[in-house]
Amino acid sequence: MKMLLTGGAGYVGSACLRWLIKQGHDPIAYDDLSTGNRAAVPNPARLVVGDILDQEKVEHTIRTHDIETVMHFAAVASVPESIAQPDLYWRVNVLGTKSLLDAMVACEVKTIVFSSTAATFAFTEEMPITEASPQLPETPYGTTKLACEWIIKEYARAYDMGYTIFRYFNACGADAGGDYGENRPEESHLIPLIFAAALGKRDTLKVFGNDFDTRDGSCVRDYIHNDDLAQAHQLAAETLQPGMGRDYNLGSGIGTTVLEVVQACERVTQLSIPYEIAGRRPGDPATLIASSEKAKQELGWKPQYTTVEPIAQTAWDWHSKHPDGYAS
Repeated sequence: MKMLLTGGAGYVGSACLRWLIKQGHDPIAYDDLSTGNRAAVPNPARLVVGDILDQEKVEHTIRTHDIETVMHFAAVASVPESIAQPDLYWRVNVLGTKSLLDAMVACEVKTIVFSSTAATFAFTEEMPITEASPQLPETPYGTTKLACEWIIKEYARAYDMGYTIFRYFNACGADAGGDYGENRPEESHLIPLIFAAALGKRDTLKVFGNDFDTRDGSCVRDYIHNDDLAQAHQLAAETLQPGMGRDYNLGSGIGTTVLEVVQACERVTQLSIPYEIAGRRPGDPATLIASSEKAKQELGWKPQYTTVEPIAQTAWDWHSKHPDGYAS
């Protein structure tokens, strides 16, 4: 199947692109490279450099490559940044999604798989979070991603499109073999920050909060390997039809505290990870865990990574091999 992956040179998007190639599909990455990496796309011919807001270029790309379906990853995705710069998040995430949908309508592409987030949910509800849990986002990031979900559903109803929305939790890990991994200009994810401290690239890791109502006082999160996300995207694209609407949570269903992740990384690296306790960040809930039973039952999704330590091992294989990221 010929697929367009917006944000396809980014961390999750490129992992899905590489997975889809292995499964015999024909994906093309469309990315402005603001946070993505050329080197994350294994064949330069599979990368189109462009802005998601450039509808004319998106249309040209769809037509040139005979695209049959779209996976939409392109977004800005930092909770603290969204609080400081909500205008950026509304422009890129919401207007960018509308631009993409308009291009799809113009080119008569009828199906889309959308990368949403657990940040669309209310964090005061009982865990684990299911697809029926209230969506009451507490940050501009979550609000804009929920707005994207609404736009997709409205376009689907008006133009007979099919959609699958994935709300995934903490994406992490790297490709087997350590050739591709997580590499951003400004890193905010926990595991790469831990390894940066382990490699001496930062003095200490900051643990934001040790007074949450959790077993050790640090936040509890649900960590999901990129390959497991990619498998879900493949299953969704292969079964999606016009007029169909589906939404799924993707996570391991297991909560791990920040300090437990640090300990797992220490076991993987056999190094002591220096860290310091800092104050809570705005918008951080104490606990965030997914129920992914719906995806398992309806898509036949079978995640291979269920605990943090083997995920951390794949990430360490990448970071230890590429201490300076793709530039090395």
